[in-house]
Amino acid sequence: MSTDGVDDRVDLGKRRFLTAAATVVGGVGAVYAAIPFITSMQPSARAQAAGAPVEVDISKLEPGQRITVEWRGKPVWIVRRTEEVMKGLSAINDQLRDPHSEVETQQPPYAQNEYRARADKPEILVVVGICTHLGCSPTYRPDVGAADLGADWPGGFFCPCHGSRFDMAGRVFQGVPAPTNLEVPPYSFLSDTRLLVGEDKGAA
Repeated sequence: MSTDGVDDRVDLGKRRFLTAAATVVGGVGAVYAAIPFITSMQPSARAQAAGAPVEVDISKLEPGQRITVEWRGKPVWIVRRTEEVMKGLSAINDQLRDPHSEVETQQPPYAQNEYRARADKPEILVVVGICTHLGCSPTYRPDVGAADLGADWPGGFFCPCHGSRFDMAGRVFQGVPAPTNLEVPPYSFLSDTRLLVGEDKGAA
């Protein structure tokens, strides 16, 4: 030890530096250790693929527009139908294979109606975008009387793989390969602008 105290000051400075460095390293380590724990509380990709609900913002969905989200690895279409479309749904019942949605496995009970939708927002259609024939994805064809689909085409969904047709409620037409209507998944409204696909919040 030096008589003038220089070595004491050097040792004290080193000690403070090492203590501060160890504190910083320990703090960083604690943060990295906590990340897996925090992440584990969030739904994993596997959980989402297994059917975790998907929340959707529909505030910007205009009448006639469609948006697509993924649920259980499947495309789910959300369409805001126009008043004109809504009024015309019953006019084509005689052209449909299951106009009253009697195949119960194709929709929840609250969607077993003319609109195939919840009563609180019947203009919003929610369907799985997979053809019930061989699993192709139909195209959205809301254009009434489309030249390639015929003057009597009322608008709906057309499967280009084998020609199956569905109306604007996802109901299958007669004389096409698809045996049943498009599936309506469980869904509910969290608010006027938020929709939850994959979970019921009670019947409408």
